[in-house]
Amino acid sequence: QVQLVESGGGLVQAGGSLRLSCAASGRTFRNYAMGWFRQAPGKEREFVAAINWSGGDTYYADSVKGRFTISRDNAKNTVDLQMNSLKPEDTAVYYCAAGALRIRTTERKYTYWGQGIQVTVSS
Repeated sequence: QVQLVESGGGLVQAGGSLRLSCAASGRTFRNYAMGWFRQAPGKEREFVAAINWSGGDTYYADSVKGRFTISRDNAKNTVDLQMNSLKPEDTAVYYCAAGALRIRTTERKYTYWGQGIQVTVSS
């Protein structure tokens, strides 16, 4: 069992940066790939970024590639999402996810989900 809690969201101007953090409980955290997804108002939830169990492999959606960086610290049971050069279209509720055995971009491959955290980018 893994419980996930996101933090670090908020309001930022376009071009600014935010760092999201996801704290995980459970001894099996390091066994899983981790992902970040987001859901904008009126839209379906979409994949943002994922990282494998060791942190040695990452994958990004084209829309965030070069601007966002996912990282993890297995000693601290955390996975972070550094978001730079934010755009108004990045506004969404961001979710941390765990449970995939390797990097996946589809929701159904992840078993555990955080409650989500709001990120709002003003123009």
